[in-house]
Amino acid sequence: MSTVFTKIINGEIPGRFVYRDETVAAFLTIEPVSYGHTLIVPVAEVDKWTDLDPETWAHVNEVALKIGSAIVDTFGAARAGYLIAGFEVPHAHVHVFPANDMSGYSLANVIPADQTDPAKMDEAAAKLRERLGVGEDGRAL
Repeated sequence: MSTVFTKIINGEIPGRFVYRDETVAAFLTIEPVSYGHTLIVPVAEVDKWTDLDPETWAHVNEVALKIGSAIVDTFGAARAGYLIAGFEVPHAHVHVFPANDMSGYSLANVIPADQTDPAKMDEAAAKLRERLGVGEDGRAL
């Protein structure tokens, strides 16, 4: 059975992509700690990040670094937060988000999906795509 992330990657569920290649997809989470909160997800369904092969793990982190830099520049954040949790979806993923303090490091502080502003979500995705030079599908232009 496919995870919700695989369904997003395969286009079965909508997603706001900000990066995509053959190994990794990155899209905004529907429950952000702040607008611009991005999930970096390997295309392969692997539950725990510790079970990823070293090449995929390295690529996930390479993409996280690129997106983290774009987040700092785009949103004027003091830092790009980086968090691995992974209990809510059994598919390895890294959270990268604008961070000006430690509050984002607790996923108890997310904006619930039904309370996010769709226009702000779309704007955040568009700004990140522009900074990263990718189209709406997350692929390089």
